[in-house]
Amino acid sequence: MQGKSAAKIVVTSRQGADKSVQKLRGEIMVRGSSVYIRYEEPEKGPTGGTTRTIVKITGGEIKIMRHGEVESEQTFQAGRKLPGFYHSPFTKFHLSTDTGKLDVSLDGTSGQIEWEYDLYVYDELSGHFAISMLIEEEV
Repeated sequence: MQGKSAAKIVVTSRQGADKSVQKLRGEIMVRGSSVYIRYEEPEKGPTGGTTRTIVKITGGEIKIMRHGEVESEQTFQAGRKLPGFYHSPFTKFHLSTDTGKLDVSLDGTSGQIEWEYDLYVYDELSGHFAISMLIEEEV
């Protein structure tokens, strides 16, 4: 399948005792050996603008790219600490992710991905996160 399909996406994020769940509608597509998930973030940015997110899944790597009012990039590979960045109208900084766990369970354009990582901002530990993304192609 090379075309785009509509998808329901549920993103669950945990940091310590805090948990957030986002239910989104977006698109999913397969290009070569990569799966792409694209959606618009439901909350407006710091000055009311929008941010579009693309999640690229290739083998054992997840890359999250955000464009719009917020620009950021994070890459996750189990057992690796990888660089990234975050830019908004009010701040910008370098960050890195040290991924301890990454599980990808996709059957074509539906399934689940889960990962846990430590987030570092300017090489200082900012927090530990556990993310789950459930993707269901709409037919």
